[in-house]
Amino acid sequence: MTKLNWGMIGGGEGSQIGSAHRIGAGLDGYFRFAAGALDIDPVRGRDFAGRLGVSEDRAYATWQEMLAGEKDRADRIDLVTVATPNATHYEITRAFLETGFHVLCEKPMTMTVAEAGDIVRIAGEAGQICAVNYGYSGYALARQMRAMVAGGDLGKVRLVVAEFAHGFHADAADADNPRVRWRYDPAQAGVSAVLSDAGIHALHLACFATGQNVVSLSADFASCIESRQLEDDALIAFRMDGGAVGRLWTSAVAIGRMHGLTLQVFGEKGGLRWAQEQPNQLYWTPLGEPTRILERGAGGLSPQAERASRVAVGHAEGMPLAFANIYSDLAEVISARKAGREPDPAATHYPNALDGFSSMAAVFAAAHSAGNGGAWTEVRSPAV
Repeated sequence: MTKLNWGMIGGGEGSQIGSAHRIGAGLDGYFRFAAGALDIDPVRGRDFAGRLGVSEDRAYATWQEMLAGEKDRADRIDLVTVATPNATHYEITRAFLETGFHVLCEKPMTMTVAEAGDIVRIAGEAGQICAVNYGYSGYALARQMRAMVAGGDLGKVRLVVAEFAHGFHADAADADNPRVRWRYDPAQAGVSAVLSDAGIHALHLACFATGQNVVSLSADFASCIESRQLEDDALIAFRMDGGAVGRLWTSAVAIGRMHGLTLQVFGEKGGLRWAQEQPNQLYWTPLGEPTRILERGAGGLSPQAERASRVAVGHAEGMPLAFANIYSDLAEVISARKAGREPDPAATHYPNALDGFSSMAAVFAAAHSAGNGGAWTEVRSPAV
C-alpha cells in the first residue's frame, strides 16, 4: 500500500485526544503526517507541528490557511482529522468535504441534527468519505460481537444494555476548571453534556454490535451538581428498528468508576458481554450452557476480529490500537478507491456520517424527552 498523506486540525500539545490520533494514524505506516493546524495559537501550533516532523510550509496557522494551502498541491493530504472543540466540527468538516477531502471527524460530528443532515448530504454529493471517531468500535472483540450477532449465533436480539459511567466530574469544586466547565455550557456543548460526551459512545457501540438503529427513546436527565445547566447523569430506555429493546446509563459523577464502557447483548440463543477496561475477553453464554471466554488474538474468531488484533494473545490491547484500526480501515478504503479496486470487506465497517447523524438525532430526542418528563420520543432518521 502506498503511504497516504494525513493532516490534523486541533489535537495540539496537551490535547486529551490528539496523541491517540497521532499514534493511531502512524501505527501501521499507512499514513505520513504531512500537514497540520494544531492549535488556536498559531505560534504554539506551528512550533508543535515542527517538533512532530511537519515541514514548515505545511505547519499552518489556521484551518482556513490549511485548506487553502492543501487544496491545489499535487501531494495534498488524502485524509484530514478534525479534533477541535465540538462547536467547530461542522464548519471545518463541511469545508474540507466540499473541497474534495476525506475527513475523520471527532465526535460529536455536529452540534445539531440539521447540521448532521447537511454533512450526510454533502459527503454523498462530494463522493468523499466522512468518518466519525467512535473509536471503541475499533476494538477487536467489539468487532467479534458484531460478527457473532450478524452470523446468527445469538438468534434474534432481544435486549442490549450499555453503560459509560465515570466519576471524574463529581467534584463541585471543579466548577471553574476550564477542562470541565465547557462540557456543561450549552453554548459550547449544545443540548446535552454527559450523554453527548460519553453516552453516545456506548449508544453507538450498541448499534454497531447489533446492526440495529434506535427509533424511539425515553430519557431521564439529572444535574447532580445543581449549578450545572446540562446533565451529568442520564438514563435512557430505547427501542431499535430490529425489535431489540435497550437500556443505557451514562454518568460523570459515578465516583469509583474509571472509564466504565460496557456492552451486553442478549438474544434468543445466548448472550455476550464485554468491558472496554478488560478488552481482551468477551464472555459468551450459549442458551443452557456454561459461559465461555473468547480471548482476543486466539484462534477461531471472525475475520473482522482477526484483522483488528494487533498484539499476541494474552497481551494488553489499548485505545490507541482501537483508533489505529479505524485509521487502517480508512487507509484500505482510500487506497482501494485510488487504485480502482474493491476494499477488503472487513475494512468497511468504520463509523461514518450516518452514524454521526444517528447519534445527534438520539441526543436531541433524549433532551426533548427529558424535558418532557421522560415522554417517549421518536428519533429522526436521515433523509437519504
